[in-house]
Amino acid sequence: MNKILFDKLFEDRLVILDGATGSNLMNCGMPIGVCTEQWILNNPQHLIKLQREYIKAGSNIILAPTFTANRIKLAEYGLEDKVNEINTQLVALSKKAVELEGHRGYVAGDLTMTGKQLKPIGDLDIDTLIDVYKEQANALYNAGVDLFVVETMMSLAEARAAVIAIKEVCDLPIMVSLTFNEDGKTLFGSTPESSVVVLQSLGVSAVGINCSTGPKEMNSLVSSMLDYAKVPIFVKPNNGKPELIDGKTTYKMTPEEFAQLARELVDLGVNAVGGCCGTTPKHISCLKALVRGCKSTKPVPKYKSVLSSENKVVNIDINSNFMVIGERINPTGKKKLQEELRNNSLSLALKMAEEQTSNGASILDVNMGMNGIDEISMMENIINELPAVTNLPLSIDSSYIEVIERALRVYPGRAIINSISYEERKCRPLMKIASKYGAMVILLPLSDKGLPENLDEKKDIINKLLSIAEEEGISKDSIVIDGLVTTVGANKLAAIETLETIRYCKEELKLPTVCGLSNISFGLPERINVNTAFLTMAIANGLTMAICNPDQSTLMNAALASDLLLAKDNADNNYVENVVSVTTEAVSKNSISLESNDSIIFNDVVKGNKAEIEKHIQTALDKGVNPQYIIDNELIPAVTKVGNLFEEKKYFLPQLIAGATAMDIAINYLTPYLKIGENVSSKGTVVVATVEGDIHDIGKNLVVLMLKNYGYKVVDLGKDVKKEVIIEAAIKEKADIIGLSALMTTTMMRMKDICEEIREKKLPFKVIVGGAVVSQSFADEIGADGYSEDANEAVKVVDKLLCK
Repeated sequence: MNKILFDKLFEDRLVILDGATGSNLMNCGMPIGVCTEQWILNNPQHLIKLQREYIKAGSNIILAPTFTANRIKLAEYGLEDKVNEINTQLVALSKKAVELEGHRGYVAGDLTMTGKQLKPIGDLDIDTLIDVYKEQANALYNAGVDLFVVETMMSLAEARAAVIAIKEVCDLPIMVSLTFNEDGKTLFGSTPESSVVVLQSLGVSAVGINCSTGPKEMNSLVSSMLDYAKVPIFVKPNNGKPELIDGKTTYKMTPEEFAQLARELVDLGVNAVGGCCGTTPKHISCLKALVRGCKSTKPVPKYKSVLSSENKVVNIDINSNFMVIGERINPTGKKKLQEELRNNSLSLALKMAEEQTSNGASILDVNMGMNGIDEISMMENIINELPAVTNLPLSIDSSYIEVIERALRVYPGRAIINSISYEERKCRPLMKIASKYGAMVILLPLSDKGLPENLDEKKDIINKLLSIAEEEGISKDSIVIDGLVTTVGANKLAAIETLETIRYCKEELKLPTVCGLSNISFGLPERINVNTAFLTMAIANGLTMAICNPDQSTLMNAALASDLLLAKDNADNNYVENVVSVTTEAVSKNSISLESNDSIIFNDVVKGNKAEIEKHIQTALDKGVNPQYIIDNELIPAVTKVGNLFEEKKYFLPQLIAGATAMDIAINYLTPYLKIGENVSSKGTVVVATVEGDIHDIGKNLVVLMLKNYGYKVVDLGKDVKKEVIIEAAIKEKADIIGLSALMTTTMMRMKDICEEIREKKLPFKVIVGGAVVSQSFADEIGADGYSEDANEAVKVVDKLLCK
């Protein structure tokens, strides 16, 4: 299937997808804990029968059962050397099902999360992850799949890696779906808006939502996606929320109820619909009957020119309020920053990012260009670290093509390249890179001859750049034009020529503009006066944004006032809320209050400053500060602050992990300094495990880290742990609490088995449970002592159970 055929399929009809595979195969006798792919190959008749039933029910696309057939997952069963063989045979089974039903339907190669986390949260690097996905994608492509589906993704960064891998293998259509929690974000904090912006910019054919919730809960998620969608949107909801009935995990929603709620999603504008956990061919049949005759509606996004980090979108519109691209993360002319970068420290750069975010920047420019360092490595490092201190999208700035390409490969959002000029050696290569990674571009009217001699030449270069961009597949809504500011000290007409360029781009080309603001005043005294006057004139002529220092309140106030006088949307409220006295320091809604504690160590934990916390602790120790005092009065309050910010949705998983990791580093560093016989206060012992048959451990690992940080002794038994092993460990360690995690409806009943055995043997352990499929009602039904929705809450539940 090529893109033309895929687009036609979605234009002609509402596409019907298949339903659940795993839960239906378990009804056919597949045991918990086995390798699903291997069991299917040993029992192919069940898979073929199920997929034939889906096709008869109306499914246009069925997913080959290759969900976890990647090297990392298969290694858990000793099958990592059989990736090609397993994927090939599984695709053959699905193709046979289609063939037996008269070739009615398409077969999609199915990929998902690997279970390993990317740096800096985990230890997996992006190249290894892409290679893992490429190996599986190669096998699927050679086996003859019609398209790819990347599903149940909790990490936008990992979803992006899978897409890059597939596109480096072939040009088949790719559908990608993520799974969102009740707060409307993925486990890693990505929003529906960010997900659709990032993935469609990479060139996927459809973006969607699957698992975690039922159809009703997907309404708001779908609406958010549709505001930004240029590609079809699809959904595969669960059959409601699972409940425990007579000792069995049960979905009470009927096929008819499921179909009725899914129909509401169709009315919202989704282009394809199917089912996930708990759905059967009957659900698909009812759905097909209810949507028969519905036409697919082509998405029409409200917002077209959009940048995005993993969890924040920034709309770029020629008529919107003026925006600032923060310029400070650039070592040129900054001796202290240069010194830190040479010492492989990013502390000052991260502080600059945080300050610019607090002071009103909408985008952050990142430039690591200087001698004496590995610019590629340093660029990658800061991209990995920035999510801990800011959620703003990035502008990637470098003189070297290879630096820009590496940055775009590792960045988990949609960035903008600053910039692409009309230089023969760099122009097309950079355009191709932008097209491959879905980046927006700033086009700079500069050629191999240097600065344009006049306005006509400048406009001519702009139009030549636009033509090349079109040839390289870069759409007009992915382009921003740099007004090319020169210094008025050398050219009296510099400001006038730039203002005309801005007007031309807005009024005639209908394109947004940007400029490097401070260039206008180079070599002049009291430059802020020239910069401010020029900025107000540029905004009046239609300037969309400028690369400047948002810490300069005079400039920021002038921009707010300009928007106000031009009667832009909500400019009056923006002015009143954000205008800053030149004698006071800006305080932004995005800044994080550190309350009354201004300790460097406290701030290190809150800000996730892993690189320098040991140095700051040593400084405190050298001054005679008691190590236990540091733990009790700085570290514990700091990690509590991190937890509160996470609970308030001001922090997301990257910041939570960064803070918890900084705390862990601090505790480990302090331990040798404690007096003999003195120990980090142990509030109790907790044995933690992911239950038998379940190989997911992201949430469990975070619970372990957080409990350790709060003074508990934690025994981590890992994932896929048998009941007997868990109870034996709890007895051996004299545990106070057993913590159990499950992410699958098919494994959550193992929690019940453990609770029952504890009661039968009258063991003294309390049990807390958690995981995506677990709820408070489920915890109550199985007799667990507590339930936690996330790692931060787990600490509170354990504290409460042990009366701490």
